[in-house]
Amino acid sequence: MPLVVEKIENGTVIDHIPAGLGLKVLEILKIDRTYGARVALMMNVPSKKIGKKDIVKVEGKQLDEKAVNRIALVAPNATLNIIRKANVVEKKVVQLPKELLGVSKCPNPQCITNLEPIETIFRMENSKSSKYRCGFCEMAFEANELLL
Repeated sequence: MPLVVEKIENGTVIDHIPAGLGLKVLEILKIDRTYGARVALMMNVPSKKIGKKDIVKVEGKQLDEKAVNRIALVAPNATLNIIRKANVVEKKVVQLPKELLGVSKCPNPQCITNLEPIETIFRMENSKSSKYRCGFCEMAFEANELLL
């Protein structure tokens, strides 16, 4: 029996999230039980593209660049669908950005950004890697370490 989830009128659908990471995406978006609009989380949905996937549908939520970049850290290649009047008006694939500005704290507890009110900056080491280097302490971290 196919799973049927009601369409949302206006909001965002994030598709092709690796299985098991849908809850992390909701956490990134700061959506919990107090969020007032409809939210759908589908987990372990069959996918021809990635085997199993999670899907998140959030009514009334528009994502800023920082939120999209945070999602990219856990779900690079996820598909972001912007919904207006129950129709997809924009569709794009989330990708790891070359630079992350103010997206995350530095995992290095000795970094100046954890001691002073300074906005963090991380730069991707190279296009073949998911490692980012802090612009202040110069330590390198895997993308998923930046969301701890």
